[in-house]
This record gives sequence, C-alpha cells and structure tokens, in this order.
Amino acid sequence: MFHMYGLGAFALGRLARRSTVIVLPRFEMNEMLTTISKYRATCLPLVPPILVALVNGADQIKAKNDLSSLQYIICGGAPLSKEVIEEFLEKYPNVNIRQGYALTESTTVGASTHTLEESRRHGTAGLLSPSMEAKIVDPESGKALSVNRAGELWLRGPTIMKGYFRNPEATASALDSNAWLRTGDLCYIDDDGFLFVVDRLKEVIKYKGYQVPPSELEALLLTHPEIVDAAVVPFPDKKVGQYPMAYIHRKAGSCLSEDAVMDFISKQVAPYKRIRRVTFVASIPKTPSGKILRKDLIQLATSKL
Repeated sequence: MFHMYGLGAFALGRLARRSTVIVLPRFEMNEMLTTISKYRATCLPLVPPILVALVNGADQIKAKNDLSSLQYIICGGAPLSKEVIEEFLEKYPNVNIRQGYALTESTTVGASTHTLEESRRHGTAGLLSPSMEAKIVDPESGKALSVNRAGELWLRGPTIMKGYFRNPEATASALDSNAWLRTGDLCYIDDDGFLFVVDRLKEVIKYKGYQVPPSELEALLLTHPEIVDAAVVPFPDKKVGQYPMAYIHRKAGSCLSEDAVMDFISKQVAPYKRIRRVTFVASIPKTPSGKILRKDLIQLATSKL
C-alpha cells in the first residue's frame, strides 16, 4: 500500500467502488492462490514476474486451485511483453489482462486500458488518462518525436507533482520550465494514441551506438520452455561499449547450456541485440515490488574485471 501501484489499484480503484479488498501480509504464491479460491476473487493486481510464474506453473496451479472466479488481472510496475501476454491468455483464456502506466511523480495513473478492446492491443500500457498530456522526446536533442518513434516520455497534467520535498536540484532535473515531467522511461505512442513502454532509459544497453532494451530480450528468454526467470544487463567492452549479458534461472533438472541460450536469442533478434554472455543462477534478485535489481547483477558481473 506504500507504493504508487497500491494507491491506484486499491485505495483509489477498488475501495472507491466499495469493493472488498483482501490484503496479504506478504507475497507467497500458494497463499495468494488459496486466497483467490477461498474468497472468489475477481480482480488480481500483480507485477510481471508473478504473471510469468503463473504461466510457467499453469498446469500444476490449475490442477490444485479453483481460479474460475478470476475475471481480470491488473499488471504494472514493469514492461510486459506481447509474447508473455499471449502465453498467459493461452493458459488462462477466461482471464483478461489490463495494463497501465504510472509513477509516484504522476500521483495517479498516466495511462491505462479500460475496455476489453483496448486490452486486446497486447503490450500497450493503454490510452492517456483524462487531462494528461504526453510527448515523446529525443533524449539527446530534446526535440519532440513523431508517432511510433521511441524516446523519453514526458508528461504534463493536473496530477503531476509540484516538486520533490526540500530538494530543488532534483525538482529542476525532473521538471522543465513548462511543468513537463521527464519520466526517464523509453516509450513510444502509436497512431491511435496507445502508449507502449520499452524500458527505463538508464537501463538501456548501448552497443556500438545502438540501443538495446533489456526487457525485450528478457521477454524472449521467458518464452524458452526451460527458463524460469531471466535478467539482462550491460557488460562493459572496450570495442563495442557494452553488450547484453543474461542471468538465467533454469528449470529444475534442465541441462540448458550457455551456447543454447545465445543461439535461441540470436535467431530472433538483430545482430546488435544478441546476448554474448550467459551466467546461470539459482534466482534473479528483485525488489519487493518485483523489479529486477540490475545494479546488484551489474556489480556481480563486473566484480572480477
């Protein structure tokens, strides 16, 4: 409830509609599934890693739990790929996925999918909220970009923050003179006004001048039947600047090799996006809200350089 997601999904969303809200003391997959069955929950707010876990364990989960009451899932906090959405809907055909975009500085939701038709545009964070303005800006030149071109998302509207408490330097960095908020997110807006989140700008891997979004590669890795979880980080290189390195959590008993992982990705992406280093781990470190702790993984990757 301390997170922006909790304010939007629970306090302003469900409680305002007089819905019953069930809050667990901590996240534990089996407890969550049991609670859905017991209370016949219809809506489940979650983050992408939990949705991926529901996909990977779908057969066992559905065999042990009655999830027939579940009507839709609200997913946010990180980009959710079209591939993962389609795989989820194949496993749970009666559950709709609704996505959105918000950050603490926007106070409320900046964009979201509301109708079934909107939610079927897989991968989008939705249409802008009422009274919210947006533009996509080239992070290098500061010029506004046209539709379908990726750049930094800037937002302006009545719910955008006035500034950071007692931190004028941070406020000046985040807000321009016309009250536009620099979100730090790499996004694009399509011809119909739907917002698509690519990745965090500061997390984009820069390979020979090309920009490689880690989330795109992670989404592809998660489609591999022997991969439970994955994280992609930049690895420093004198010749190319950075190249993608993957941390992989394999399924129990899997003999998946580093070469097999790299080959799996190379067949699906442009040469500059290929993964060039792989490390297998027991788990991917994440925050309580499900975001990958990339700094920890980067430090681990570069500690022996």
